[in-house]
Amino acid sequence: MSAETTGSRGFTYWRLRYRAWRGSRPFWAGLFTIAGGVPIMYFPYANMHLGNVTLAMSTTAGAGSLIIGVLLVTLGLTMWFHHVVRVFAGVAAILLALISLPVANFGGFVIGFLFALFGGALAVAWVPAKPKRRDLRGKAAEPSGDEPDALPEEGSVPGPREEGHGTAITETTVDANGGRNSAG
Repeated sequence: MSAETTGSRGFTYWRLRYRAWRGSRPFWAGLFTIAGGVPIMYFPYANMHLGNVTLAMSTTAGAGSLIIGVLLVTLGLTMWFHHVVRVFAGVAAILLALISLPVANFGGFVIGFLFALFGGALAVAWVPAKPKRRDLRGKAAEPSGDEPDALPEEGSVPGPREEGHGTAITETTVDANGGRNSAG
């Protein structure tokens, strides 16, 4: 092994990467939605054996149950891998869960309905974490022109600062055109 190769990466590395991936998207919403879709599409095609008696739970809505279940699994995967559309996927999962009550054996015997409903609600409610703020006090050694010299006191509202050009910069100033507002 040379000094440039990293070698094999241990379990801790992959666990931390998975944890970071899971934390940056609505993971539990997708998992509950997928878990809701599986019983909805499984139960209409399942056969239950009670001794010598076979109980077939197939209904005339088997195709509808399969479509609803596949769509819920797809929406759950969409929440994981394309989390920008989480609100659409959550609302669609809630609607499909409600539709599964009359169509798919009471929503997969209420199990799939509850999981899909809960997963859709989690997806709608999930928001990405805000990036961590860098400590402004630690930046005192490197002053820059766009950061304040001191932290504002609690309860005070920072007023406009004057930039070298004579234009006031406020907290709502758009950072276009060097921070200057234009009327057209």
